Amino acid sequence: MDNIWFRIRPAFRRLALWIGIAMAILAPLAWLQTGTASAHAVLERSVPEPGERMEEGPAAVELHFNEAVESDVGSIAVLDDRSNPVTEARPEAPGDRKSLRLPLPELKEGRYTVSYKVVSADGHPVSGSYVFVVGNPPASPDASAFDLHKQVGHEGHGGYGAEKQLTVEQFIMYTIRVLYYAALLLAAGIMLWYALSKGRQPALEPWLAKWGLYGMRALLTGTLLYVFMSTRELMEGLPLADWGSLLLSTSVGQIWLSLLLLAAVGFAVMKAGRIAALLWTAALLAVESLNGHAAAMEPKAMTVAADFVHLLAAAVWVGGLTLLLALWFGDRKEAGRFAPAFSNAAWLSVALLALSGIGLTVYFMPGWDYLFYTPWGTLLLIKSALVLLVVIVGVLLRLRVRKGHFPKGTLLKMDGILMALIIVIAAIFTSISPLPENEPVNWHQMGEEMHVTVRISPNVPGDNKFTVKVWLPEDVGTPKSVALRLLSEDRPESGPIDIPLEPYEDDEFDAFDGFVKATYRSEGPYLPYAGRWIAEVRVLDRDDNERVERHPFRNY
Repeated sequence: MDNIWFRIRPAFRRLALWIGIAMAILAPLAWLQTGTASAHAVLERSVPEPGERMEEGPAAVELHFNEAVESDVGSIAVLDDRSNPVTEARPEAPGDRKSLRLPLPELKEGRYTVSYKVVSADGHPVSGSYVFVVGNPPASPDASAFDLHKQVGHEGHGGYGAEKQLTVEQFIMYTIRVLYYAALLLAAGIMLWYALSKGRQPALEPWLAKWGLYGMRALLTGTLLYVFMSTRELMEGLPLADWGSLLLSTSVGQIWLSLLLLAAVGFAVMKAGRIAALLWTAALLAVESLNGHAAAMEPKAMTVAADFVHLLAAAVWVGGLTLLLALWFGDRKEAGRFAPAFSNAAWLSVALLALSGIGLTVYFMPGWDYLFYTPWGTLLLIKSALVLLVVIVGVLLRLRVRKGHFPKGTLLKMDGILMALIIVIAAIFTSISPLPENEPVNWHQMGEEMHVTVRISPNVPGDNKFTVKVWLPEDVGTPKSVALRLLSEDRPESGPIDIPLEPYEDDEFDAFDGFVKATYRSEGPYLPYAGRWIAEVRVLDRDDNERVERHPFRNY
């Protein structure tokens, strides 16, 4: 044995020597690595600052870190209140590599999200998001933007469409709305055809006068019923004396009075000539444009103008098709003479209807997926399918007219039925909200190790109130820190938005035996755009044990 040990002892000595040398080399490196790992890049300062409200937009976003970052890896994005990037520029890095600068175009009023995801010099990812505000942007529209009760200050009443089931009163209101809308398009359309045809087709004038009178009677009746029922619904529970205030002191009431006045003077307009007819029609459609969804959106001038074009095109089509049907049943030869003029006008009208309708839908809805969230979207899809059928029928009618044949009765009747269905749908969906209704977040999670409550109100893009309550077991005690983060599910590449929570004294009676409660709150523009979100609560106890709870929610 001694001989064996004597022979292998030099090998052990050499091994020990090499292990000592290796430890001497690796120990400093390990210490350096440990030091680096404990000092990943941290955002120390930013311009603009999180939550800052600015009179004018910044020329650039600047992010300053405590150590160098790799400017060629990762990204910085500034998103508007529809979560769209405002610039495609690349960030710039000065010589010290501890800061990044992203030049920005001129920013209009709005809420903007700075989202960054970079890599520090030691190879660790660093990400985060924060919000700043330019100017005093209006609240993002949701279902409440189309609530007449809110517009006239009667938010306590439930508007039409607020109930889950259709009531008798709602059915009556929708029926009156259909009558009013059909009469409006008929009267405006006949008046337009009168102005365009006067002196050119004398045989049409008796028919125009006859149907013009029908249209005016229907318009006056429909407007009276519509204004009365709408006023009655808005003023429910209020004294009759307040009706005058509604009609004279609110924009809604003034629009209704203008519609009544125009309906009343319409009987005399046809006798006043073409120019008066065109001016009356333009005034009627312009006032109705201010009475719809377009008036609740921004930019108001553009949406109201698009709605005016939409109504004008619809009036030309409805008035012309009604006249053609009347001629087909009463005077086939005159129907044959009128058909080419109507065919040309109908094609232009349908094209304008499609273009203006698409434009308005883009303004009303943040995304095409919203078509599947509300009855408004469902009705719009049905209306679009009916318009497609109208185009098919129109092609068949146009082919017959171009060959010199009379319009086929079956096709005309089908076109008339499609027109009636489209008017019914349009009348209903112009009286309901195109956007879903936002509901406040009120989430409570029970657990053996922790209870959590998170409230976000009113849960709209923009300013909100945030409340977090945490209950920990008595033997654990109050938390060392509580953090609330918002993570966008629609933009997973964006970093989390940290909500700056402050403790407060809560007077609600919500104690749990064996637990101690801590409460925090915040208020600000930390929910910058609509979409799907996750509220993440991170709780650190006094022993540095972390508990995390997450809750998905969404807003529109």
